[in-house]
Amino acid sequence: MKISLVTDSTSDIPEELRLMHGIEVIPAILNLGDKSYEDGYGLSREEFYQRLPSLPVPPTTSAPSVGSFQMRYERLFNAGAAYILSFHPPDSLSGIFNAARLAAEQFGERVRVIDSGQLTLGLGFQVLAAAEAIASGAVLDDILGLVEGIKQRVRVVALLDTIQYLRRSGRVSWARAMVGELLNIKPLIELRFGIIERLAQVRTRSQGILRLTESLNSWGPLERLAILHTNAEAAARQLLADLKPRLPVPPLVVNVTTIIGTHTGPNGLGLAAVPIS
Repeated sequence: MKISLVTDSTSDIPEELRLMHGIEVIPAILNLGDKSYEDGYGLSREEFYQRLPSLPVPPTTSAPSVGSFQMRYERLFNAGAAYILSFHPPDSLSGIFNAARLAAEQFGERVRVIDSGQLTLGLGFQVLAAAEAIASGAVLDDILGLVEGIKQRVRVVALLDTIQYLRRSGRVSWARAMVGELLNIKPLIELRFGIIERLAQVRTRSQGILRLTESLNSWGPLERLAILHTNAEAAARQLLADLKPRLPVPPLVVNVTTIIGTHTGPNGLGLAAVPIS
């Protein structure tokens, strides 16, 4: 039975891994002034983050259409897929999951839409684990069990350069409440099971990087690791060099999608990791 995988661009799966595993990625939408871009087309991540602080009107994001999911599912079935696993962010943070769910209704039980509870490589690592399992010949139930195990263990933390963008997004209640001098702090946040929590707040970047390192060390041995950044590649690679992680697979360094960066801002650093236990 051929099992195909679909996700969206908030998974941040590097292109070479997407191609290697034949993963279908549906782009979310970035709205910038009077123009809309499919994520990854027409505007690079680097250019977006350079322009973001000076944009006169804050950008917004939106989910792909239900029709775009339907067409992708249909194309995969026509190409021989017997079953589709479709991985997406939690509906508490995005309308993408709901768009995929509505599209899947047309295909009955042949499409399973999975709420990853995560964003960026917290989502992407679940998809990659499923892809590797499919390549090794695993059956559907084993793949779903493996994915659930990753979902329970995966950790995503981030040091934001400012609270401004997260507060402006309106998606996090505690961020909306932070005003005045607190806007000068750098929050350390964690996303787990669809909830963004505040772990700490620091005044300096060096303090925040120390807290990131402490978080990583507290997770114990890792299966997978990605260093995340929003147009701060030099800092991300320095963090990776300082961490010197021992891993069964090479760590990734990823400039996070504009769809997430709209709500977190430039110059952020983060970690996505799957602890062994």
